[in-house]
Amino acid sequence: MQSNSTPSKSRQDWDLVIGSKRGWFELHLVDLWRYRDLLWMFVRRDFVAVYKQTILGPIWFFIQPLLTTLTFTIIFNGVAKLSTEGTPPFLFYLAGTTPWNYFATCLTKTSTTFKDNANLFGKVYFPRLITPLSIVVSTLIQFAIQFVALVIALGWFLLQGVDIHPNLLGIIFGTPLLILMLGGLGLGLGVIISSLTTKYRDLAFLVTFGVQLGMYATPVVYPLSVAPEKYRFWLELNPMAGIIEAFRSLYLGAGTFSWGLLAYATGFMVLTLFLGIVIFNRVEKTFMDTV
Repeated sequence: MQSNSTPSKSRQDWDLVIGSKRGWFELHLVDLWRYRDLLWMFVRRDFVAVYKQTILGPIWFFIQPLLTTLTFTIIFNGVAKLSTEGTPPFLFYLAGTTPWNYFATCLTKTSTTFKDNANLFGKVYFPRLITPLSIVVSTLIQFAIQFVALVIALGWFLLQGVDIHPNLLGIIFGTPLLILMLGGLGLGLGVIISSLTTKYRDLAFLVTFGVQLGMYATPVVYPLSVAPEKYRFWLELNPMAGIIEAFRSLYLGAGTFSWGLLAYATGFMVLTLFLGIVIFNRVEKTFMDTV
């Protein structure tokens, strides 16, 4: 007599296994790839939702940095007479605000991940890290639009014969690495803050103010070279300082390009991102009890 037996559950191949315990360093990053379609859906949602009912739409991505740069040019160059190291003030400030805006937006938006997605997290399972990661990717589209404005301005000044010296080879190979560092810092710090705000709500009120204050502790509206020697060490502890200076050095031939500062910023980014993911993964299991 022939029996029709089925494999036991323990021998079946499961797509998803949910366990009761997880180690601190089980990051489950592979799940992000498995849910990549959901990631792109969130990217589209994040990008479209911001300007869905506006008249100018994505044109605001051009207007915002241009108005900010114009304001900085009038105040910090025209009134305060801060040095721009011989480069046109408008181009100097635009080259500083473009990378800073990407980092600041990533940090600000990812810092409210748990609060903004509480209803969604409580209904269905998916890797929670997809939500802040989608913000970093969708903000990259915003950065790309602002980056085009920077390239157009750079080309115009070059045609006018202004004495600026972009490093073409450095731009090709260095720009992707600098963008990766900006996104990694914004994501790492953002998910740490988001995880902490599930228990300490006060942090949410400090993020916007802290980002604005952080810009003035970063050489965005001034070059690092003009900082007094007794304060320069403290400014260099800011990982964004080396990134902004390197960005200006590649595109304008101005600024303090330092491999040491970039190595420090890279190490800071990797450590922050790792700690952020670890803390985020631990908090996501219990945040519904505290959010």
